[in-house]
Amino acid sequence: MLEKIVPSVRTLAADDLGIGSMAKAEISHSSSAPDAPEITGDNPRVQEIARLAGVYGGVILTGPPGTSKSFFAHAAAEVIAGGAKKRCAFVQFHASYQYEDFMLGLSPEEGGFGFKKGPFLRLVHAATKDRGNTYVLVIDELSRADVGRVFGEALTYVERSKRELPFTIANGEEIRVPSNLIILATMNPFDRGVDEVDAAFERRFAKISMDPDKDVLVEMLDGNGMEEELKAGVIRWFGRINGHARKNPAAAVGHAYFSTATDEASLWDIWEYQLKYLVQRAFRRDENTRADLETAWTHIFPTPEPLSASAGQSSPEPPK
Repeated sequence: MLEKIVPSVRTLAADDLGIGSMAKAEISHSSSAPDAPEITGDNPRVQEIARLAGVYGGVILTGPPGTSKSFFAHAAAEVIAGGAKKRCAFVQFHASYQYEDFMLGLSPEEGGFGFKKGPFLRLVHAATKDRGNTYVLVIDELSRADVGRVFGEALTYVERSKRELPFTIANGEEIRVPSNLIILATMNPFDRGVDEVDAAFERRFAKISMDPDKDVLVEMLDGNGMEEELKAGVIRWFGRINGHARKNPAAAVGHAYFSTATDEASLWDIWEYQLKYLVQRAFRRDENTRADLETAWTHIFPTPEPLSASAGQSSPEPPK
């Protein structure tokens, strides 16, 4: 019936619009937040990362979630590479990530199997052929994988003093890690694999601590136009919970959690769908502190909301 009434109607699937499952991923922004501000090369933190990358050949940004590690790593990569995105590669480590994913692995092809280059080897080859330009590999969640196994033979040769020395990889090819290849990585210092990462990279790469930053939070909330009294309450709570993080690292709350905070409603969304669970997890064996932080959250607002019992635990209830 619809075709008779509107014969010219055209049905479009998500893929037709370029946003479906077949859409090609593109690197267009250094943050997961689409409206986050772009970072330019004159940013002091970016300049620090770029300077240390030139000295050490690699920089690790370490800190709890929400401290803008990936944001700055991706932004610094674009700056170091002179804005040439084709000279940047981005990977994320995880528990199942292996040498075969990162360096070189077997891949099925017509007539049998062949070797498939991973992102590290591809960038090594590209940088070796283009010595006049800098190439950057960004590794998110470095501590989530077994770094010794993932890097394999290359672990020794990513060190600045051993760049350009030849070594042989799994297929018998002799390669060199070129001096114009920079590695930037992010990691959470409380992940289980951190000791192995520290042992592997402590003398090879520089390390920058990315901590929850009240000044960045203030700047963020000011930029979002948050009302002064409400902003003061957020800052008080932020300082309170991060004070507990000195003894309980799981309690650390990064400033980026509040990147979308503009008013009471947005703050309640952040609490209800993110921070509530962080507090419960960090203080699951300390009911008094958990309850204290939940009560303190309600006092961010001019008219505190009452606490309601749910599943045996009290939790702030957002306004209806």
